[in-house]
Amino acid sequence: MKAKIVVMPKKTVLDPQGKTVKNALESMSFKGIKDVRVGKFIEVEMEGGNKAELQKKIDEACHKLLSNPVIEEYSFTLHE
Repeated sequence: MKAKIVVMPKKTVLDPQGKTVKNALESMSFKGIKDVRVGKFIEVEMEGGNKAELQKKIDEACHKLLSNPVIEEYSFTLHE
């Protein structure tokens, strides 16, 4: 099974990397960009276990290692 994880800065946290990307896009004539947020995409392949167990393991991994819960939020999906 494969977990697809998206980690993003919380809306209340400043995102200087996103602001830099937004400014760069605007300087390249991409108009109408309201905001850019930059995060991480992580793909994890796992063996065995039922879906509920795997969800619990991924949630724990996200909370303890793959994200910083103080400034980031995460979501994930599991795929066969």
